[in-house]
Amino acid sequence: MRGPHTVALAAAAAGIALYAIMDAVMKAVSIEIGAYNTLVWRLGVAVLLTGAVYACTRPTLPSRSTMRVHFGRSILVAVMAIAFFWGIVRVPLAEAIALSFIAPLIALGLAALFLKESINAQSVWGSLLGLAGVAVVVAGRIGGTHSEDTVLGMAAVLFSAVVYAMNLVVARHQAQLAKPLEIAFFQNMFVLGLLALAAPWWLAVPAAQHWPGIGAAALLAITSLLLLSWAYARAEAQILLPVEYTAFIWASLMGWWMFGEKVTLATIAGTVLIVAGCVLAARKKGGHGAAPEAEAALT
Repeated sequence: MRGPHTVALAAAAAGIALYAIMDAVMKAVSIEIGAYNTLVWRLGVAVLLTGAVYACTRPTLPSRSTMRVHFGRSILVAVMAIAFFWGIVRVPLAEAIALSFIAPLIALGLAALFLKESINAQSVWGSLLGLAGVAVVVAGRIGGTHSEDTVLGMAAVLFSAVVYAMNLVVARHQAQLAKPLEIAFFQNMFVLGLLALAAPWWLAVPAAQHWPGIGAAALLAITSLLLLSWAYARAEAQILLPVEYTAFIWASLMGWWMFGEKVTLATIAGTVLIVAGCVLAARKKGGHGAAPEAEAALT
């Protein structure tokens, strides 16, 4: 594969790696001050950074229709992000990422429901494989040592995947309407504004030792967002699909290194089934299948 596709693959691979590192940093800080506070303050830093760079480009205000897309997707992102980061505090990173891979298959069903796209046998079998993979991951966790908090964490990650799938329906459309920096600024700003509605009840100012982690997470998220938005504007989802699944490798490494998390055989087996289901379902689309466009492009 040559030319723009090669560069897009490299950008997507780098974006995935940076996002996995960001996940680990967010988990570490969230354990200390909670997922809500970590996410809100990270978004605040991100808005300042992206806003400063965006202002230097002397942009024109997006059209009303584009702004509606930015805001509409931000609602989904706000819900998805808080559920995901709340969940990864309670679930090993590798398991959380494995469960999130079910999102593209859910997106296929949503596309059929709302966009009236046809679903053939490959999509059905792919979805069944993916669901079997989720069942294996969940069964492996519930069958071993677990707590009620862990089960709730897995439920939160799965709920996040459902919302993520809804987001995938509009993700490609947004990438065609706006440049990466515009997406980064408005999405961070709108998500921050939505989450800030709960500030009177939940928001607290982090201690000094937590700010380096928050700042690092913001920089990682922005860089990943720009790389992935750039890549998805230049290559079809099916082409970038294999790169997306390297997130599991990075999540496994970061979980082991930072939190001493072990990857179980059930998690690996379930991940293989989910990835196989996604690849099988995407092949029938001829380049238009939903891929798990990394959450960095969303949060």
